[in-house]
Amino acid sequence: MRKWLLIMIGGLIGLQSQAQQGFKAVADLTPLKQQFAKAAQATQSIQCDFVQEKNLSMLSDKITSKGKFWFKKDNKVRMEYTQPSYYLLVINGKDIKIKDSQKENKVSGKSNKLFEQINKITVDCVRGTVLDNADFITRAFENPQYYKLEMTPASKALKEYFSKITLLVDKADYGVSKITMAEQSGDDTTISFLHKQLNANIPDALFSAK
Repeated sequence: MRKWLLIMIGGLIGLQSQAQQGFKAVADLTPLKQQFAKAAQATQSIQCDFVQEKNLSMLSDKITSKGKFWFKKDNKVRMEYTQPSYYLLVINGKDIKIKDSQKENKVSGKSNKLFEQINKITVDCVRGTVLDNADFITRAFENPQYYKLEMTPASKALKEYFSKITLLVDKADYGVSKITMAEQSGDDTTISFLHKQLNANIPDALFSAK
């Protein structure tokens, strides 16, 4: 029995190793930075659907939410959750608006370091400058379809919230397809971006945070 158990464990380890080998390390980040910058220059706006899955260490089931995402140069982001309940996050420069079905709050990014960093990461992703973020130590990996960026917080303030942030970047358009934020508590949140439309005409009123 013990022998078979060891064989099964060995087989699982082998499968995990094969899965990890799907991505190989990117030795030189310079070409990747250049492609990021080139794609970002050509991107004026993004709109898409998203699916968010949150794993809580105290719960066995995932909490799944769905909604719409918009980005417009420069520094304008809107995430509108529609399922299972309504929730709105708007980032416009340093101004942030949060709204649910009951109340609305306006927050200044300057006075809230966490929101400021989330804003910076989000905008860096769609600007293509995420590899230049000095608040993280970033390692890059690739397979034929994706780049995977593993970002470990370098600053003490961010280490209090995140243990690691992982981005999955589609090689077809250098857009972020998935972002996973692992928290120090053991919880993690994954957001997948679907049905992306680039450079659609998005009105500025959609990003009003006043």
